[in-house]
Amino acid sequence: MATADVIEYDEPTVELGDKIAGLTLLEAKKLADYLKDHHGIEPAGGGAVMVASGGDGGGGEAAAEQTEFTCMITGFGDSKIPVIKVVRAATGLGLKEAKELVESAPKPLKEGVSKEDAEKLKAEVEAAGGTAEIK
Repeated sequence: MATADVIEYDEPTVELGDKIAGLTLLEAKKLADYLKDHHGIEPAGGGAVMVASGGDGGGGEAAAEQTEFTCMITGFGDSKIPVIKVVRAATGLGLKEAKELVESAPKPLKEGVSKEDAEKLKAEVEAAGGTAEIK
């Protein structure tokens, strides 16, 4: 007859676990957003929260900070032609391809760029009358 191992947890672990288990869906979402924004910890696919690697002794590796961004064109408003011009200048696409990209928004305009470049491109799209977002 097999016996199950009984694991005992310390008081802080039990207290934290009980608090997490008692969260409402909204509170759990806020916690997930906080962990992502402040610690770079994102939820795993199954809804479980991934745990950052613990300290392996001084100077532990900080959560990976996003260094590459994607500027997404999300719309062109009433200014399709000016937005197409911005898209052509930013991507080097031909007129037909740029027009298709603008008309099929939301689409990635430029991927793998620095935050400054993504923000600059977003500002150019918005100055032309379109809308964009950075991911």
